[in-house]
Amino acid sequence: MNIKIRLAIQFTLIVAGILLFFSLLVYYFSYTSQLAKFRQNLLDTAKNTATLLINVAEVDSSLLKKIQQSTISWEREELVLTDSAFNLIYGNNIEYLSDNTTLVTNAHGDLNYFSISEKEGVCYKHFYDSHTYYVYAMAFDKSRIENLSGLRKILFWSILFSIWLSVLFSYFFARKAIQPISQIIKNVKEINSLKLSHRLDEGDKKDEIAQLAITFNEMLSDLEIAFRNQEDFVSNASHELRTPLTVMIGESDYILSHEKSKEDYLRLISGINTDLKKLNSLLINLLELAQINRDKTIVFSEVRIDEIVFNTIYQVKMKYEGRKIVPKIIYPESENDLVINGNEGLLGIAFKNILDNACKFSNDDVIVEFVITDNYITVIIKDNGIGIPSEELETIYRPFSRATNAKFIGGFGIGLALVKKIFELHKAVVEIKSKVNEGTRMDILFSRYAR
Repeated sequence: MNIKIRLAIQFTLIVAGILLFFSLLVYYFSYTSQLAKFRQNLLDTAKNTATLLINVAEVDSSLLKKIQQSTISWEREELVLTDSAFNLIYGNNIEYLSDNTTLVTNAHGDLNYFSISEKEGVCYKHFYDSHTYYVYAMAFDKSRIENLSGLRKILFWSILFSIWLSVLFSYFFARKAIQPISQIIKNVKEINSLKLSHRLDEGDKKDEIAQLAITFNEMLSDLEIAFRNQEDFVSNASHELRTPLTVMIGESDYILSHEKSKEDYLRLISGINTDLKKLNSLLINLLELAQINRDKTIVFSEVRIDEIVFNTIYQVKMKYEGRKIVPKIIYPESENDLVINGNEGLLGIAFKNILDNACKFSNDDVIVEFVITDNYITVIIKDNGIGIPSEELETIYRPFSRATNAKFIGGFGIGLALVKKIFELHKAVVEIKSKVNEGTRMDILFSRYAR
């Protein structure tokens, strides 16, 4: 059963339930209203009978019967008047009230309503001249029975017709309401691994269907990024790993195919070891880049940016012995002024790559400077190295993209792509200024942690 039919049935059942409930209320109140009105008329008849027959001396039983015959009476009306001992004083058209037990049973209090078979009755206690009398009036409420029968028919056909209309309109509105979902289903069927760039129409972005489309588009964006990262990783890895692996295989075959001296073996194996270290470094960078692109659950916390940078400086100086990396910082009064919201591990990777490049492409000192303002912390890294051609500054963040003047210096061109992604995750603003043979300056602007 599809959603349209299910919604139509549910809506119809709700409408039917509401109509039935209100129909029962209408019938109940109509029934009680007419019953109360009829009983009041019976009471008035009983009171008038007692008043005429007992209170008015000129009226006797014969005259009362003539009066009642000349006036409009109720359907199958019965009238009985007794004394306090239930001895019959007056009776007219007696049917159910002929039984003395019935009279005694229904004489409760000053006023009592009762029903016998299809008739409604009332027992009224009349007091006059220190005497007590019981007046009984009974009749068949034909008008009420006919009215209620007509009301039942009206309600039945009204409910039936309303349910029929609700089925038609509910199916129409359900079909109208489901139409956007049907369109979403149609559009989703057209999306595959080759069309992940397609997006669903998000409408007014307010109702639940629009929210569904937005959520699905977000999922498509994540999938597109995942597929693109996978393709990039496979493409980059296959491109960059092919050459060193081929070289190492060739060198290994050469070693195995010729008898050599110990010195030659050591030299060739040392070359293979160097290639393996480069290959290992390449794989680490590739995996770090792929991990950052994939990971959506990176944990951020309060970290001191100066401590991260100083730890990174120490690590890089161990690699480049004798190289000076000079930090310049004026410490603020509060240590909290150096705190940012970030991931210590990722920031360490980013600064290590930047400082490694600065040392690799420069033979002079590397300057690391901190500028602290009210809302921001800027880390400035400067070197006096070979620089980057101005026309190539826009492409340096692409994986495996290297400046033309750096081709003869070792590297893979992955570091800055990794750095860019890490700083994007930290919402840091990066600005690079560089001139060929004069050096490069990188300004990284972080927002201070808001307390």
